[in-house]
Amino acid sequence: MTDKKALCSSELATLWMTYQQKTMIQRILEYFIEKADDEEAKRILVDTHTNVKKYVERLISLFEDEGCVIPAGFTAEDVNPGVPKLFDHHFDIMFLRQLKAISMGLHTLHVNLSYRKDLILLYKELTGMTQTAYEKCMDYLREKDVLPGPPAVTPPRTIEFAQSPNYMAGFNIFSDKRVLNTVEVAYLYFGIESNTLGMQMMTGFAQVANEPEVKKYFIKGKEVSKKIISDYSKVLLQSDIQAPSPSGGRATISTIAPFSDKLMMYCTSLFTNFGLGSNALGTAFSLRSDLPVMLASTAKDILTYGQDGGKIMAKNGWMEQPPSMEDRNKLVK
Repeated sequence: MTDKKALCSSELATLWMTYQQKTMIQRILEYFIEKADDEEAKRILVDTHTNVKKYVERLISLFEDEGCVIPAGFTAEDVNPGVPKLFDHHFDIMFLRQLKAISMGLHTLHVNLSYRKDLILLYKELTGMTQTAYEKCMDYLREKDVLPGPPAVTPPRTIEFAQSPNYMAGFNIFSDKRVLNTVEVAYLYFGIESNTLGMQMMTGFAQVANEPEVKKYFIKGKEVSKKIISDYSKVLLQSDIQAPSPSGGRATISTIAPFSDKLMMYCTSLFTNFGLGSNALGTAFSLRSDLPVMLASTAKDILTYGQDGGKIMAKNGWMEQPPSMEDRNKLVK
């Protein structure tokens, strides 16, 4: 007998989402490990894969213990390790870093959605594992001088407070826009950096997608990322700040898919949702009035793109449904 309470709806939801994400990462890492041409990068990929596989097995045991069906997730059928390399040097670690950034946010959220102690401990462990992998990726990319890093700034010597509503001015033609503050720069810079990786990912996915509709969708995603990079870069340049330009990680000329269309669509959905969340934070913390308007327009584009992707996934039977609540009206009938 066990004293554990049955899973509540939010706990089942978090386990289901975690399984989807971890099995996707597992498949992607299998491909990256097979294609790795740098021993240090390969060690990071192998260590991460070993840890992810261990937690996938724990999740399977949890589902079995609770009498739940094991989700389909992503399997060996969703990856083709033997095909030519799709991305150039350093993309694997840049991509893994971004996945780990997404994972850190999800695990923190899932701790707050869990009530059983064993699940809270599970997500705390996952957070620790994810943070370690993220740190390894950052160390590697700094060592290889791949990430240019945010712009330098002169340290403040005094405390300052806004003296008038002009601090919020962004559209008033009778007053100049103030220079960006460091909080605003941080979110704009992050948006450019993440969308640069997204643009490279969309380029590669578009080259290898099997379904014409999916190929067209990835091409559209590349254009969405390019527009965001352009819009954010213009704002930075207005304050004499050079936009970041990470080196490496471009798509190769391969046109043979290493992943199933299903996996690439799910991966794109994950990145899109993460972009929407980051955009919302940037909007909330940007005080110059023109920035929230621009970011809101960007959010609309991202949301529309994500919804279009969901329709394609549902149409092709690639959208695995999360567990549903009981349909009481149907049961009564």
